Amino acid sequence: MITDEIRKELFLLQDEKYREFQIKLIPTVKEESIIGVRTPALRNLAKQFAAKEGIDTFLAALPHLYFDENQLHAFIISVDKDFAHCISETERFLPYIDNWATCDQLSPKVFKKYRDELLPFIKKWICSDETYTVRFAIGMLMEHFLNEDFDALYLDMAAGVHSEEYYINMMRAWYFATALAKQYDAAVKIIENRALDFWTHNKTIQKAVESYRITPKQKEYLKSMKVPLK
Repeated sequence: MITDEIRKELFLLQDEKYREFQIKLIPTVKEESIIGVRTPALRNLAKQFAAKEGIDTFLAALPHLYFDENQLHAFIISVDKDFAHCISETERFLPYIDNWATCDQLSPKVFKKYRDELLPFIKKWICSDETYTVRFAIGMLMEHFLNEDFDALYLDMAAGVHSEEYYINMMRAWYFATALAKQYDAAVKIIENRALDFWTHNKTIQKAVESYRITPKQKEYLKSMKVPLK
């Protein structure tokens, strides 16, 4: 079976030192599920297997046993050139994502060409009860809707997410810091109005101040709006 073939290839690419690094970096994943395959090797393997007959069998074999299988799965979806098939596979895979790394590696290139069709899915995902589905939705807003297709309403969508989940709020902070770099006049209003919870508000400012894309004057203004936390 193709799943067995893929698993064999993953273990052949195992890097024990990298595995130890990943165990520390991704605490929400069980240690025994991490094989330890480096990202460039996974990308190459994804290109190799994406066009293979029977790959849909692997994509349907959820949940996967290994973290690296999830990583490979994300990379295979990301190179899918058929939007309808890609969005279908993305929707099937999202509920099984259990860590920030796999979530952030899932970045289908075809979405860039179909932003109008993508937006309704983002609006659905951002309302999910699943941590990484929400994180993915915000990531897609950041990746595809902060440039020519920007609308301030998208800022409100991300600001409207209320969660205690660290991995959601970290993505929200990343999103708003990026928005400040790309759409400052609109994004700064979110900070001025304190539309975010205090933690995300302060983390956004921290990330923005660290960015080379924010001017020194803007950084000073943002720092003046940090909220003292008890």
